[in-house]
Amino acid sequence: MSEIKTLLIRNYFIYKNNRPSYHCCIILKGVWHMNQKKALIFNIQKFSIHDGPGIRTTVFFKGCPLRCHWCSNPESQIGKIQVAWDSSKCISCQKCVKGCPEGALSEAKGRIVIDGERCKGWQECLKGCPTDSFQIEGEYKTVDKIVSEVLKDIAFYEESGGGVTLTGGEVLQQADVAIEILKELKKHNIHRAVETTGYAATKVFEKFLEHIDLLLFDLKHYDPVKHKEGTGVDNMIILENMKAAVKKGKKIVARIPVIPNFNDSLQDAEGFSKCLNEIGIKNVDLLPFHQFGQKKYDLLCMEYKMKDVKQLHPEDLMDYQEVFIRNGLNCKF
Repeated sequence: MSEIKTLLIRNYFIYKNNRPSYHCCIILKGVWHMNQKKALIFNIQKFSIHDGPGIRTTVFFKGCPLRCHWCSNPESQIGKIQVAWDSSKCISCQKCVKGCPEGALSEAKGRIVIDGERCKGWQECLKGCPTDSFQIEGEYKTVDKIVSEVLKDIAFYEESGGGVTLTGGEVLQQADVAIEILKELKKHNIHRAVETTGYAATKVFEKFLEHIDLLLFDLKHYDPVKHKEGTGVDNMIILENMKAAVKKGKKIVARIPVIPNFNDSLQDAEGFSKCLNEIGIKNVDLLPFHQFGQKKYDLLCMEYKMKDVKQLHPEDLMDYQEVFIRNGLNCKF
């Protein structure tokens, strides 16, 4: 950790324009220490209104243990920096193929193929491309930089009752550094929400719970076999962690992505309702399937299994929603 000497230490804040401004430091033996722990993130989205109350900033962590067929952020799945390629800009000069030090790029049938296992994110392909056909997905940022960025909008959080939401990918994949961010946000009385699949060791999950105000808990399916079919993992640890969060008295909203031919039947709605009532969760958000992330699969040279599946809209799911309401759950879109 780097050390920075200071002339003023008062109330742990530096003041600008009569408002507290983030200082990114803790006091230790008269010296301030910068928090240089790093998180791998792929986006910081300002003015978000769908990831918790009020106006929020949403920080997207990269890396996820699930492989949901419908994932709208495929760049979130792999826990390392990736290179994406836009075919509409490419002129097939192959400078990128020749310049990649890892041999991760090749050309086949007029397309640049990226070997995700071999790519180390050196970005030589970006430097050699004359048409900017490549873009980098993922960046390591320190706790200091992330917190200083989200604090730029603290006035909006205060006026709207908003705050900051950490999501992914799966934020629990980087639990230690995420906790550091949450601790810093607490110092500024910022509301802290986390969206998670809950797929993590219970010990990690329970430690994480201590630092959040709202848990947006994704639940893909109530049945462990079906859950594994759609995501690559079963839901046993997820349900155990959901129960642990309820036991801790945390405010929880279950978020259910409604996916055609996976969990969209009225029987599925009954199954979800029974599961959530048994656990003790009463608030549910339904997230109808959409195709907003389809192009990203092409950019990342990834297969998209939901390519020809029709999108869903709230009006398609009125009967589905009614099942939850009839079972005593507060259910909305």
